[in-house]
Amino acid sequence: MSETLNSMDRRIKKSKAALKDALIHLMQKHPFKEISITDIVQRADLNRGTFYRHYQYKEDLFNEIIDDVIQDLVTSFRKPYQDEEKFEVNLMPSSAITIFEHVHQHAQFYTLVVKSEASSNFQRMICDVLRDLALQDLNHIFPPHINHEILASYQSHAIFGMIMEWIRQDFKHSPAYMAEELFKIIHYKPDNVVLKN
Repeated sequence: MSETLNSMDRRIKKSKAALKDALIHLMQKHPFKEISITDIVQRADLNRGTFYRHYQYKEDLFNEIIDDVIQDLVTSFRKPYQDEEKFEVNLMPSSAITIFEHVHQHAQFYTLVVKSEASSNFQRMICDVLRDLALQDLNHIFPPHINHEILASYQSHAIFGMIMEWIRQDFKHSPAYMAEELFKIIHYKPDNVVLKN
């Protein structure tokens, strides 16, 4: 019985993955509103019945793609500290930062939503997720003399700014390089420099 269920689960996952890949591929060439369910199933080499077993509209499929990416983003953000009783940013190695691995893994999707009008809300959603994670998980390590909401918002937009620049440069750097750069930025303490005219 469990083998039959496992086999069904694998089939469902495989079908859904094919539909998601098909939609992302099509969105690289056509506006979302012009893509039909027939286009999606033909690209995925599946029938319409398979699509309607899992989704009612193409928007449902796209929303599930976004949910998958967001969930993976949360996991990647939390990875450096999720199993730590005591988390010290200063002692964290750059290799612990896995958010860029996550972006690289979903490179097609991130490129699509950053470079097109695929989801005008997606960039805001990513920043909101990063901001809320920082406030929820790391609030206790924020300095007390700085407004925590403003600091979390600043950090989330800074990280997403790095991601956008990485995408603009067609991922010319490795995820490890990007993690190292973020690590340097986190630890950078500028001196009070006086600029002269």
